[in-house]
Amino acid sequence: MLEVKETGLPGVLEIVPRRFGDDRGFFSEVWNSATMREAGLDLSFVQDNHSRSAKGVLRGLHYQLEPEAQIKLVRVSRGSVYDVAVDIRRSSPTFGQWTAVTLSADSWNQLLVPAGFAHGFLALEDGSEVQYKVSALYSPAHDRGIRPDDPAIGVEWPLPREQWLLSAKDQDAPLLAEADIFA
Repeated sequence: MLEVKETGLPGVLEIVPRRFGDDRGFFSEVWNSATMREAGLDLSFVQDNHSRSAKGVLRGLHYQLEPEAQIKLVRVSRGSVYDVAVDIRRSSPTFGQWTAVTLSADSWNQLLVPAGFAHGFLALEDGSEVQYKVSALYSPAHDRGIRPDDPAIGVEWPLPREQWLLSAKDQDAPLLAEADIFA
């Protein structure tokens, strides 16, 4: 069984798989399509991604446009990250709003990020490792981003801006008002 918790935005869910442990260690099914279906989540994934980040690395806010929009299921196997989802669907009543969950190896939680949301995370510890499943293959032609410090969104990141380590791509990403996003 797994625990499914709502976050501040409809469709963005925190998922906590069961973990069975003893003095030897633990075992957990971190992904099981039948268990997810039983929880009301009929998901299909086509690609797994894995990153390692130093403390302060901020990756995002990223998304892919239709027809290659991605659902993401994000988890941390080492360290911890502050994981953020932003609703970027212009027609949504929660357009431009964000929610966040701290994902960690200790908490063993995951975040489900629906299509139509930008996603990003800030590594809170050195060597934080993030794995995430996606429902569509990476498509450079559909790949987009929004600046993580966009004041119109106002994400309250837990580390100050001067401690962030950003890629050139993320530094140069447009603001939400200028971005190519969902209708």
